[in-house]
Amino acid sequence: MLIGELSRRTGVHAHQLRYYETQGLLEPRRGANGYRDYPADAVLTVTQIRSLLRAGLSTQEIGYMLPCATGAAPDLESCPELVAVLRARLRGLDEHIDTLARSRQVLHDYIDATDRRAPRRTCDASPA
Repeated sequence: MLIGELSRRTGVHAHQLRYYETQGLLEPRRGANGYRDYPADAVLTVTQIRSLLRAGLSTQEIGYMLPCATGAAPDLESCPELVAVLRARLRGLDEHIDTLARSRQVLHDYIDATDRRAPRRTCDASPA
């Protein structure tokens, strides 16, 4: 199928499909006219890519995992290396969430302390 058909069937823009190709996630054949010709299973592959992207995985990580993906969810075949990548990504997300939570608390503390003070003057604290 041509890129336009794959785009229609998956809801993914053609430029994103070309990006997936540059990342090694999709491998279309080229027709005599130079057009990309995607196999029928490319619809499933794009669905898997989109699902893994929603999990916050990079295209590099997805390229590593895609051969282990089955089904549209995707389901992943269990292997220690794959689980290690997933756990590392989860640790990174947890650390980022912790950092955001600390920042949020500090901002709340500043707001609370500022609200308790009586206003003395106006200040020009507009963001630049």
